[in-house]
Amino acid sequence: MCSVTTPYEVAVIDEIQMIKDPARGWAWTRALLGLCAEEVHLCGEAAAIDLVTELLYMTGEEVKVRNYKRLTPICVLDQALESLDNLRPGDCIVCFSKNDIYSVSRQIEIRGLESAVIYGSLPPGTKLAQAKKFNDPEDPCKILVATDAIGMGLNLSIRRIIFYSLIKPSINEKGERELEPITTSQALQIAGRAGRFSSKYKEGEVTTMNREDLRLLKEILNRPVDPIRAAGLHPTAEQIEMFAYHLPDTTLSNLIDIFVDFSQVDGHYFVCNMDDFKFSAELIQHIPLSLRVRYVFCTAPINKKQPFVCSSLLQFARQYSRNEPLTFAWLRRYIKWPLLPPKNIKDLMDLEAVHDVLDLYLWLSYRFIDMFPDASLVRDLQKELDGIIQDGVHNITKLIKISETQKLLNLENLSAESRSRLQGPLKSQARRTRMAKTSGSRAAEPSGPGAAENSLASRLVQQGLLTADMLKQLEKEWLTHRTERDKERTESGAYSKGSRRKKGPDSD
Repeated sequence: MCSVTTPYEVAVIDEIQMIKDPARGWAWTRALLGLCAEEVHLCGEAAAIDLVTELLYMTGEEVKVRNYKRLTPICVLDQALESLDNLRPGDCIVCFSKNDIYSVSRQIEIRGLESAVIYGSLPPGTKLAQAKKFNDPEDPCKILVATDAIGMGLNLSIRRIIFYSLIKPSINEKGERELEPITTSQALQIAGRAGRFSSKYKEGEVTTMNREDLRLLKEILNRPVDPIRAAGLHPTAEQIEMFAYHLPDTTLSNLIDIFVDFSQVDGHYFVCNMDDFKFSAELIQHIPLSLRVRYVFCTAPINKKQPFVCSSLLQFARQYSRNEPLTFAWLRRYIKWPLLPPKNIKDLMDLEAVHDVLDLYLWLSYRFIDMFPDASLVRDLQKELDGIIQDGVHNITKLIKISETQKLLNLENLSAESRSRLQGPLKSQARRTRMAKTSGSRAAEPSGPGAAENSLASRLVQQGLLTADMLKQLEKEWLTHRTERDKERTESGAYSKGSRRKKGPDSD
């Protein structure tokens, strides 16, 4: 977050349309209304003009609007790519999931082509290195595979944007995950990367991977962009402290819930989704911290899907509560530095999580300099880590290949283990079936899940008819059924033997 107490001559706020973001919009509102600057430049979509003008009019600010036209034309093609065999130099395939990134990169490599890779969780240095590789006319890498992360902050020499899909996961105002087609704003932001004025391509082209998506893309791009109606807000530390004065025994998470329920905003604003804040509040709830410090820790930007990042926030808060400074030496031990280069995709993701932890340290160092005193050393360490990640991304297709091989090996081990465990029941089943046929029985017990040929489990998984988890569940259910049946037989046998023993003395 930018400082709203430091005076500046000039301040620049980029991507001002993010003021409408359901989770992060408050940060742009805070900067817009709170920056202490003689002159503030706002860059972004025209959809924000009316709202920003109205907000600043109410605060007595002078507003000047300048519109800029795109310097190079952009054309939506009438034909989809349909196959990666049709790729050409300068193409960028835009995906909305990491799995698609990995899959497309691997398929491109199989075709004997090199590709650069850019996605959101990569460190800035790695993104720049991949962008430089793609832009370099002397480099054999002529294809880019990326998420919508290319839409902000990178200069790329792209000739044609290819949407691999038009469906993007998003989080709504209630914090619920949705799968919806991209908005006009998002489509324009991404499509606008093609044929930039600074690139060697003087005209940009846009298309889709699949033929059926092309018509929808044209519809999306031709829709008018809806003007932004409201700016996001977030309760300040001062407001929460005042609220806590009247509810002294209430947890921070509950304070937020009550505050939001009682909040009333006019039509120009909305209260942002507070789920991430409450997640952090509940995570560190048991740690003794002042309310102000607790609030700051909860506003720290973390990815709650990364367990190591979450546990690091918890550990940092615990160290702070003990008044133990988090030194460079302590941090090195904590992240187990030095770290090895990644051997597969999981290793690469783990390194990205460590980079996020170093980001968290630096973020907190701006707010608690005495407790996080070694920011400059951590920056140097982060650059080293960035280099390790760069090497991993440079060899990402090798990492993908290794990960695929490991998955197949795990699957084969699972199948072998399943067959081994089921071998006894299957032999018994075969004997029962033969006996039933010999005695003329018309019915036989059903066979177990592995009764077919040895490679059946593998083939079913490969064909998508079964997953490894489903296979494990079938195995578990079969073994449970066998155990219960054996137990019943054992108990029945014990009862019969006991009866015979009782009759023995009487018969004598």
